[in-house]
Amino acid sequence: MRLTGIETIIPGDGSPLPEIVFVRVHTDQGIVGHGETYYTPRAVAAYIHEFLAPKILTLGSASPEAVWELGYRTASRFGGRGLELRALSAIDVALWDALAVSVGLPLHVVLGGPSVDRVPVYNTCAGPSYGKSWKIGGGATGAGRFEDYDAFLQRPGELARELVAEGFAGMKIWPFDRFAHRAGAQHIAPEDLRAGLEPFEKIREAVGSQIEIMAEGHGLWSLPAAKKIARALEPFQPAWIEDLIVADNPDAIAELKRSTTIPLLVSEYLMSRFEYSPIIERGIADQVMIDPTWCGGITESRRIVALADAKRLPVTFHDCTGPFTLLAGVHLGFSSPNASYQEVVRAYLSEVYPQFVDDLPKPGRGAYVPPTRPGLGAVLQTDVVDRPGVEVQLTGKR
Repeated sequence: MRLTGIETIIPGDGSPLPEIVFVRVHTDQGIVGHGETYYTPRAVAAYIHEFLAPKILTLGSASPEAVWELGYRTASRFGGRGLELRALSAIDVALWDALAVSVGLPLHVVLGGPSVDRVPVYNTCAGPSYGKSWKIGGGATGAGRFEDYDAFLQRPGELARELVAEGFAGMKIWPFDRFAHRAGAQHIAPEDLRAGLEPFEKIREAVGSQIEIMAEGHGLWSLPAAKKIARALEPFQPAWIEDLIVADNPDAIAELKRSTTIPLLVSEYLMSRFEYSPIIERGIADQVMIDPTWCGGITESRRIVALADAKRLPVTFHDCTGPFTLLAGVHLGFSSPNASYQEVVRAYLSEVYPQFVDDLPKPGRGAYVPPTRPGLGAVLQTDVVDRPGVEVQLTGKR
C-alpha cells in the first residue's frame, strides 16, 4: 500500500469543533485513513501542506514507522516539537487507521491486543461547548444536555450521584481554575482555596467513595500555590492531581510530588518519548497521561506506554478534543497491558462527536469493550466537507 495524498479538513469557526483539523490519508488501494489534532488548526494545516506532506509523499510508503522517522527528523532539526509534532501525530494516526483497514482488523488487534477485556472510563465534567474558546476559569457553557462544567460547580453532589448511576469509574473537575487569574496564579487566597474545595466535599458527602475524583489544574499555578492546593485536597483522597503546574520542569514536578500524599498524573502536555522519559525514569509520575494526537501519534504513544510499563506505571489516555483522538486512545488502551483509564466527555459523546463521524462506539456501564470494526472504527460523515465554512485542502491525489 502506497501513500498518494494527505488532506486536511477544518470544520470552521461556527462548528461544534472549531479548534479541530481532521486529516485523511489516501492510498493507491483506495483506502482512506482518518486522524486529527487539536488547536490552531489553520497553522497545522499550513505546516502539513507547505512542508510536511510534500516530504512524506516522496517516500510513497504508507508505513507509519517510516513516515514518523522522516517527519520527526525533519521537524526536530528546526526545533519544532509543538505544532509540528501535532501535525505528525494526526498523520500517524491516519496511517495506522489505513493499515488496520487494509487488513480488515480493528486497530487494537494490529497493535497486538486485546490485552484486557475492558477499559474503564471517567467523565471529564465539561459541557458540549467546552473547548470552543481558551480562557482561564473553565470553558464555554450553553444549553446542552450535559452541562457538566456548571454542574460540578453548582450541584456537584447531584452530578456525582448521576455519574455513579451511569456507571462511570471517575469524574474529573477543576474548581480552582476560575481563581488562577488572581495574582497571576502565583498565590491562592484562603477564600478561593475554600471555595475550590467545596465541590470535593459535596461529592464525598453525596456518594462517598463510590466514584474516583480526579483533580485537574490545566498547568495554571505556581509551585507554591500548587503545593498549598495539594495539601488541602488530601482529606478527599483524589485519584490523582493533574497539571497543577505546567509539566515543563521535572525538578518542580518532583518537588510537588514530595509535598503531597496524592498521586501525580503527568501529563497530556508532554510531547514525544524524549519529554516523557526523564519524568518516568526519575519516578516523578504515579500515572502517565498520553494524548495520541499530540504526543506523536500511535507510533510514539506505544513507545511511551512501554517506557511507563518498564517502571510498572499505569497509563491513561486523554481526550477532550475529538472523535479520532478518543478512538485512538481506546485502541491503545486495549493493546496496552498497563492501561488504567480512557478519558471521555459524555457531552461530546452524546452531542458533538456524532455530528462528524458515521459511528461512535460508546462505553457501557463505565467501560469500553474491545471495538470490532476495522481500523479506528469510524470515518467522517460524507457531507462534512460540503458544510458551510469548512476548509478542505489536498496535497497529492485521492
